[in-house]
Amino acid sequence: MKTSDFQKLVWDFYKQNKRNFPWRETTNPYFIFISEVCLQQTQTARVVEKYNEIITTFPTVQLLADAPFSEVLRVWSGLGYNRRAKYMHTAAQIIVEKYQRVFPQSIELLDELPGVGLNTAAAIVVYAFNMPQVFIETNIRRIFIHHFFSDKKAVSDRELLPLVEKTMDTAHPREWYWALMDYGSHLPKIVTNPNRKSTHYSKQSKFSGSVREVRGSILKILVKEKNVTEAILKEKITGDKNHLPAALKSLISEKMIVKKSGVFTLQ
Repeated sequence: MKTSDFQKLVWDFYKQNKRNFPWRETTNPYFIFISEVCLQQTQTARVVEKYNEIITTFPTVQLLADAPFSEVLRVWSGLGYNRRAKYMHTAAQIIVEKYQRVFPQSIELLDELPGVGLNTAAAIVVYAFNMPQVFIETNIRRIFIHHFFSDKKAVSDRELLPLVEKTMDTAHPREWYWALMDYGSHLPKIVTNPNRKSTHYSKQSKFSGSVREVRGSILKILVKEKNVTEAILKEKITGDKNHLPAALKSLISEKMIVKKSGVFTLQ
């Protein structure tokens, strides 16, 4: 497919099916950062309400950095993958302390923030500063596999990146990526999910009965009760109680909780 034909296809779809999200109504890099962290591994429909709650509760990066982690986790509750709340909180503290509350426009510097990564860093630069940068996420991956690798069974992101760069509308990068996102989210409704052909494809692990379920339960208890012994946790957690030791160990190693004198608290 020619670049011009591909661009026309995407733009035409977008003009007819543009989605509206609150993070598309701002160029504030802090708000963009919050939205991108929330959107990692989470569908937009679940993110909208939480995004609004987070930026209402913590309208500046300084307020987020200064907040106790327990409050950040309380507001985050419901989005899952709670380590993202820790990353978001720590990253805010770095932005305040190292960059004097000013978000870098450098992908390399943003990539150094906990929980960000190159793709999220590039997305922040595109959406906040309208700079043409190349990145891949699940919707983008889906589009390029469908249109350029329909006959191939195993496609790597390394093969996709040159095409993402070649077809980009460099004059309108922010809106171009919105268009890609909207078209990519629509594709599974009309074709078998092309991402199954990606070498990066993996099904989400089952939540029920997992260590992740126990981790989430521990954090919910600690948000409410502050200081809890392992015996009380074992009594109150939901999920497979056999996972409790592993869940506690991982939460401690990630500096989300601490243990002092046999009592667990949030970091």
